[in-house]
Amino acid sequence: MNKVRRPLVAVGTALVLVLIEAVADPTGLLALVGWPGGAPQPQLGWPLARYVVFLPVLVAVVWWSAARAGTRFWTSAAGTTLAVLLAQAATALVMTGDALFSGWAGGYVTAKAIPAALIVAAATRLAGGRRGQVELRAPGTVWPYAILLAALAPLVAGSWWTGATSTSGIPAPRVDQGPFAVISGVILLAGAALLSMRWMRRRVDGLLGIWLGALVAGGMLGILQALFGLVADDGLRGDMWPLMAAYVHIADGLSYGAAIGWIPAVAAAVVDRIRGSRTGDVTVGAAERSEAAASVAASVVAFAVVAAVAASTIAAIAPAQAADPQPTIPQGFLRAEGGRITDGNGNDVLMRGVNVNQLVDFYQPRRDVPATRPLSEQDFADIASYGFDVVRLNLSWSTLEPTRGQLDTAYLGRVKDAVAWAKENGIRVVLDMHQDGWSKAATTDGTVCRPGTDPMWGYDGAPAWATISDGAPRCAFTGRDISPAGDRAFENFWFDTDGVQSALARTWGELAAEFKDEPAVAGYDLMNEPGFGETAPVTTSQQLGRYYDAAIRQIRTGGAPQIVFVEPSILWSGLGFDTGPRPGFTSDRNIVFSPHLYAESITMDTSLGLPAIVSIERQFDLAERVAAEYGIPLWSGEYGYWGDDASIASRIDRYATAEDAHALGSAYWVWKQACGDPQNGIGDVGLGLVPENCATGADAPGNRHLLGVLSRAYPQSAPGRIDTLHGDGASLLLTGSSSRRTCGLDVWIPGTTKPAVHTTGVEGARLEQQPGGWRFTGCADGDYRVTTS
Repeated sequence: MNKVRRPLVAVGTALVLVLIEAVADPTGLLALVGWPGGAPQPQLGWPLARYVVFLPVLVAVVWWSAARAGTRFWTSAAGTTLAVLLAQAATALVMTGDALFSGWAGGYVTAKAIPAALIVAAATRLAGGRRGQVELRAPGTVWPYAILLAALAPLVAGSWWTGATSTSGIPAPRVDQGPFAVISGVILLAGAALLSMRWMRRRVDGLLGIWLGALVAGGMLGILQALFGLVADDGLRGDMWPLMAAYVHIADGLSYGAAIGWIPAVAAAVVDRIRGSRTGDVTVGAAERSEAAASVAASVVAFAVVAAVAASTIAAIAPAQAADPQPTIPQGFLRAEGGRITDGNGNDVLMRGVNVNQLVDFYQPRRDVPATRPLSEQDFADIASYGFDVVRLNLSWSTLEPTRGQLDTAYLGRVKDAVAWAKENGIRVVLDMHQDGWSKAATTDGTVCRPGTDPMWGYDGAPAWATISDGAPRCAFTGRDISPAGDRAFENFWFDTDGVQSALARTWGELAAEFKDEPAVAGYDLMNEPGFGETAPVTTSQQLGRYYDAAIRQIRTGGAPQIVFVEPSILWSGLGFDTGPRPGFTSDRNIVFSPHLYAESITMDTSLGLPAIVSIERQFDLAERVAAEYGIPLWSGEYGYWGDDASIASRIDRYATAEDAHALGSAYWVWKQACGDPQNGIGDVGLGLVPENCATGADAPGNRHLLGVLSRAYPQSAPGRIDTLHGDGASLLLTGSSSRRTCGLDVWIPGTTKPAVHTTGVEGARLEQQPGGWRFTGCADGDYRVTTS
């Protein structure tokens, strides 16, 4: 009776949880299976995967695990955890067709899986009937299965143990991290598997016992990695990163055990069957030898099968990537080279500047209050007077292509004017396809928002023809970036419903073709803070990478050689880290990783009044770590926005010090923000480096300390590689080394007082005054040093 009652209780509890969460969660993001609203679209396929795939897999595995492992609380909890992770992985597999990616993606629901598992296990324990006397079984030989689980890990490490949490010194089965990481990672995983499989197999028989042992072993490896990370990753630095990193490590390990654990489990089942058929009349010693031989044989066969699959996958991918030609970059254009942004003549280029949002098509909360401030050539002259040499020019798809397939010539002319003004003032431009909250659509009249959400303003982004929300309500949850309508619109974009993603890729090709011969255009930022839709990480990793690859191909087909800037999803801006597209999402090498470094600013922790998840200083390390995995340079497209003057004063100096220490460039948010900008609210002052007096429409006094720090001395370009950089006002310490003679030293020094410049290893030095400061230039060959005061 209990063998049926326990599974019924477990499945019933799981389904009740699903129902309660679906009703309680207005966004569908926090529930095991959510329903944020909007009409179902069965013809598309992917919207139904969460229901026609996730739910059946969840029910089947919960039933199976409750029947086999439901007699004990912890084995039951492990079984339900396995069920949720497998359901998520199966859903991702249907959506993407990528088995390894989907296995890793299963770990994304760990924060949902574990609480659900504990609840289901508790209900099964209390209402599943009398347990009776449960005897422990002899575990038999488990070491071949433990070794097999660990031996498979290096083959799939490209899907697991990557990203911001991956650093040298942490045991991980990644060959590219060096012998210590891979050997220690494999040994620790094997040891954890040996312990957990023995423990599980005494309590759960058959295939499930080994599989649950693999699941627990992966989690144990994650815990060990987190402990190593406290030392190797400088964990104790005043933020919550050690806890977040530990969660990611554990989630990675659990998903690995869930996705790969079936292989040793099947091997064990085969051995059990062989053993059962051979031990009828033989001696115990012969039976043990038979078991050991069969265990080894099964391990070898399974390992060979997986190795062959991995090899064939790599062989299938490699030729396609190798066949893509790299663009020829003409003289005078910036490029990604050797992990740095360079000018092609052997000089590092930092690019420090500001965002300009004065061409964005914002929602206008009040018709009598403009949402943007006018953009003129004087803006660029003023920008240059602070020593800024780059503008991230925010554009709106809604105005660029209001009618599908037709670029608006008037708007394109305004973009061209801005580029010309920038060039005239010695400023490069990054063209950024900007969006916030997907589009400028606001909550329509008569919309009834579910409890937990509120009517919202619109913001900016996509045109109406590219906004497919399927009737989901435009209601905000915790802010502009989470709304059922916006999430559904993003989901439809990621899966290219009605070809809207392909349309934007083609638009990029047409836009880039307009600037293909313009070296003042440093590059193209393909989408500002991409939204996560409804099915992260399918959207924020695989589908985001596919969009980037498609847009890059269109840009190169249009003949544009400039850098392409690729961002992780908005989760990076909100958390301080994210997964992002997997390495290899494009074969193009003239790309730059461009996260927004908003730690301690607009991140979730700050908005909730929590300690920092990622500190200002640590965010640079995490971003550089991910850029290094891609093998490309790092440049931050946005930072700042710390709010009031006190918050700015406590953080801008720390940011500047860290930015200099990493010898990086970035673009501050924002140059001017109008009083009617929906992100500004409608108050007394329009925020920005140049504030607006909302009563008069004139410029208001700026934050002098902030401007002083941002306009500090720095090299706009430097020969070879920068080794040391620290600027403080007009004072500068710069050291570097060049392998060949180059005259690319170009240093900005603020102020009206002529600075004292001292150099070593610099020839042909010149100091010229210009609006707002001084320009120091020279040549270097080998080691050099520049100090100013």
